[in-house]
Amino acid sequence: MPRDLEPLDLLTDLIGRARAAGADAADAVFVDGASVSLAQRLGAPEKLERAEGRDLGLRVLVGKRQAMVSSTDFRPPALSELVERALAMARAVPEDPYCGIADPDQLATRFPALDTLDPEEPPAERLVERARIAEEAALAVKGVTNSDGAEASWSRSRVALAASNGFAGMHEVTHHGVTAVVLAGEGTAMERDYDFSSAVHAADLEDPATIGRRAGERTVRRLRPRKVATARVPIVFDPRAAGGMLRHLAGAITGPAIARGTSFLKDKLGQRIFPESVTVIDDPLRPRGLRSHPFDGEGLAPMRRAIVENGVLTTWLLDLRSARQLGLASTGHASRGTSAPPSPGPTNLYFQPGSVTPAALMADIKAGLYVTEMMGMGINGVTGDYSRGAAGYWIDNGALSYPVSEITIAGNLKDMFLNLSLADDLVFRTGVDAPTLRIDGMTIAGT
Repeated sequence: MPRDLEPLDLLTDLIGRARAAGADAADAVFVDGASVSLAQRLGAPEKLERAEGRDLGLRVLVGKRQAMVSSTDFRPPALSELVERALAMARAVPEDPYCGIADPDQLATRFPALDTLDPEEPPAERLVERARIAEEAALAVKGVTNSDGAEASWSRSRVALAASNGFAGMHEVTHHGVTAVVLAGEGTAMERDYDFSSAVHAADLEDPATIGRRAGERTVRRLRPRKVATARVPIVFDPRAAGGMLRHLAGAITGPAIARGTSFLKDKLGQRIFPESVTVIDDPLRPRGLRSHPFDGEGLAPMRRAIVENGVLTTWLLDLRSARQLGLASTGHASRGTSAPPSPGPTNLYFQPGSVTPAALMADIKAGLYVTEMMGMGINGVTGDYSRGAAGYWIDNGALSYPVSEITIAGNLKDMFLNLSLADDLVFRTGVDAPTLRIDGMTIAGT
């Protein structure tokens, strides 16, 4: 039998054992993969690691009780013990009226080709070269005084899912990455910054020299930061920091948060939460997307959705359990590992870009803040209150002026969302991506 069918055969056999032992339903997930990472500092290798692993998780349901166990031991006696342990646990836990696997008519039947597998594993020498080029380019920037290292990495993972409802599917994904981190200045006046690139295919990685140069330039520009007075001003978020707004949105619209009533957006479905110019897309089917997949963690077909369309919140992010709890249908957003039941989460999430350049977005700002780095997690998910440490640059008459640090920015996410505008510089880099964005009316707590 072809090698790529072996995981599904293993899962099908395991589910059969569980059903024969008394499970009313069961599903199982298999994950295996390999990764290589190379790090160097000041031209000397610091790390060259290769890791390989495989893991398996089994979920069994007995009536409205469920349990999940995992193992890295695939020998037949160990799998028999796995089934016995899972069933014993399921019979001992309280009932959950919302648990359960998908009905057969809910399952994905076609798996689109998403080009998420780069077939070539790069040799270690190539990773060494990527890291070397990135670090040398960063150190060549005038003003850079030291290196915190450069790293190049590659990984491949394979995920198989099968269930007693007849679902069986498998997909593979690769990731390549390059990062450079350097320092500028001396003693207590030192500053640190970085840049990176990540992609599914090596061909889509940015040039390591470009990554290194940007890391160096970012670092030098942060030298001699100033403090600023407390004020209420427009704040512009660099794309690296802007993605945080999408993460806050995603956390507030997941099914469990809505079902518990612990989200500041719990009553906002079908209402405007952003300006009309703002649309948020979640696209699990994006070719070569960092978070793309042909089926979700429960075997349902995912689809591209406008989570927010023309400013209006259109949907929650739901798996089967939270959908049942809310009396709705799953949106195909289930994700899972091998040791816990499915839970909902976003895939390739991004703001559709605006129509103006970053320079035009802040051209009318007499005084404001351009944020490049966020610190801390002072977010109240129930009320939307927002307070985080930040660093960046002061905006003076529409242009970046001097670096600033040791400040806190504060507001409420409901107000922040409604006062948000977007530039046109979207680049897909992390799987949660935003262009430069501006929020008016926030408070800076400074000196």
